[in-house]
Amino acid sequence: MRLLWFSLVFLGCIARGEAVVGFDSIEPMTVHAFQCLAQRGYSFYITRVYGIHVHTCPITGQCVDYNGINNIKAGRAAGWRDVDGYFWPCTWANCTDVKTQMKTTVEALSKAGAVIGTMWLDIEMDPEWSSDLNVNRQVVRDLVQQAQAMNVTVGIYTNNNSWGTIVGIDWAEFSSLPLWWPRYNDEQNFDTFIPFGGWTLPVMHQYLGDARGSCGVDDLDLDWYP
Repeated sequence: MRLLWFSLVFLGCIARGEAVVGFDSIEPMTVHAFQCLAQRGYSFYITRVYGIHVHTCPITGQCVDYNGINNIKAGRAAGWRDVDGYFWPCTWANCTDVKTQMKTTVEALSKAGAVIGTMWLDIEMDPEWSSDLNVNRQVVRDLVQQAQAMNVTVGIYTNNNSWGTIVGIDWAEFSSLPLWWPRYNDEQNFDTFIPFGGWTLPVMHQYLGDARGSCGVDDLDLDWYP
């Protein structure tokens, strides 16, 4: 993700100084919405491109989020330079192996002409993860390797609790990848970050969830990086 500096002015809040502020959302969005949000100080966007909560996923095992893919195209058409996707793997019995999931997603993005900067792997607690840390580690390993084999830049979305529960707090095999860190404390900093998984600092902080939106977008998660 390229670093751009903007003065933060959005949603009528008092500016908190210079920062790069963006959002992630799964709501359907138009080109006009992106243009409007840019005027309110947002400069990057992350959307779901694959996920267990996509409505077709539990029924068919098909979890590609085509709404997210359309949003990526709308953001690019509005002139947004920093647009990423996140990938929430499915390990349900009716889902394909995770390498195929990643391959299918990357191919769907390519076919649609939807260009992302980074594919963030969503590693957070959910009942679908195995109780065997080694099984879960292999899931993460397979996803990273498949994405990188397709020339996709990969990052990790997780926090201490999720990483510790799913793969073990000290597992550091992918600490060279950028970390997107969720902690809803409404603070645009890394001050409360506690190192884990080999990461000494994240590159981005998801600091507020389910924020009231604007420009016809009702629900945003807010993100910051220095």
